[in-house]
Amino acid sequence: QVQLVESGGGLVQAGGSMRLSCAASGRTFSSYTMGWFRQAPGKEREFVAAISRLARGTAYAESAKGRFTISRDNAKSTVYLQMNSLKPEDTAAYFCAADERGLYYGGRQINREEDFGSWGQGTQVTVSS
Repeated sequence: QVQLVESGGGLVQAGGSMRLSCAASGRTFSSYTMGWFRQAPGKEREFVAAISRLARGTAYAESAKGRFTISRDNAKSTVYLQMNSLKPEDTAAYFCAADERGLYYGGRQINREEDFGSWGQGTQVTVSS
């Protein structure tokens, strides 16, 4: 499995921006579809965004479209989540995830928690109003 470590979380005011990073190690990074999920207190973990192995395809949750951008640098084994126009409801622990299946698998996009086999420990993002 690949090991994942997130960074870049913290406190930001509403309307601000933040970039999360997730560094991978242990396996060939470009073999993995990468995703970002988040979990707010008392809520289930939810999909935010995903990116294909060679960054040719991306997928976003409706809540992230137009505000968040997922990208990756395979040479640095790192995936990023650029978050703009942040809202208090974006407050959550953000998790990086990886899976060896493609972004599209079994006739659908992989965007469920159970689709991803490797997870980071999470980084907290708090958006103040």
